[in-house]
Amino acid sequence: MTKFDPHIVTEPDEFIIPQVRAWSLEKYKLIGGYCDIFTNGMKNKWDQLVYIDLFAGAGFSKIIETQEVVYSSSLIAMSIPNHFTKYILCEENKEKFHALVERVARLFPALDVTFINGDSNEIIEKVYKAIPAFSKGNTVLSFCFSDPYSLNLHFNTIKKLGSKIAIDFLILQALHMDANRNFSKYLNEENEKISLYLGNVNWRHDFEANNEYNTNFVKFLADQYLKNMVALNYVPEHNMHQIRSNDRNLPLYYLAFYSKHPRGIEFYKKVHKYLNPELELGI
Repeated sequence: MTKFDPHIVTEPDEFIIPQVRAWSLEKYKLIGGYCDIFTNGMKNKWDQLVYIDLFAGAGFSKIIETQEVVYSSSLIAMSIPNHFTKYILCEENKEKFHALVERVARLFPALDVTFINGDSNEIIEKVYKAIPAFSKGNTVLSFCFSDPYSLNLHFNTIKKLGSKIAIDFLILQALHMDANRNFSKYLNEENEKISLYLGNVNWRHDFEANNEYNTNFVKFLADQYLKNMVALNYVPEHNMHQIRSNDRNLPLYYLAFYSKHPRGIEFYKKVHKYLNPELELGI
């Protein structure tokens, strides 16, 4: 197993540093571990390895409980021993985007990085075009991390990449902190959030017609999302790591992994077993 430590403490600078709770460190550990094993295992098998971060943030985060300033996902992915050959970083918030650009320029000036400012659902065509073209003499494998604050990532955004290229996904799915908390609101026919999240305007009928789910909205969403990914030729297997709050131990969200190849699933499981084993799907 990798010896790379994704818990990278740094000093604050003059740019914005978003505050996060301590449970985010578990997320950073998983993303860092997978990036490390991914590039180490694939570096001699593919000509180019591409890292895509659809919600890249500012590059730094401050842990509320300890006041530590640490690298967040995009800079963690740049800190691994075997770099990706290409990085594509997206961020909608202009202040965070500016901070990210400045920090990458200062800390990782030699890396090949494309920055895209905008809503990932709206600029996904730019992301796709930024990925190096695949050819016989230039094979390309990508890994995409998506860290939205809620269920605001449209499935068509994922489909745009997953249906066309060789790419693994690690997606934060806010099935407790958003879906469960807003269940009644999302049942309202006028609310389109879940329709966009699943890419299915008829999801209410599917949910109510299947007695297996009863009122288990979380399981329904997880199963439907996997079904969508399987339709894109991803491995039909739930690989979801649950993140819980540090104070009340309440379930918050899942980090869901998807790969088209068993080797990707193997890599994920090697990293996952080093995290807390009791925090499984549990839906």
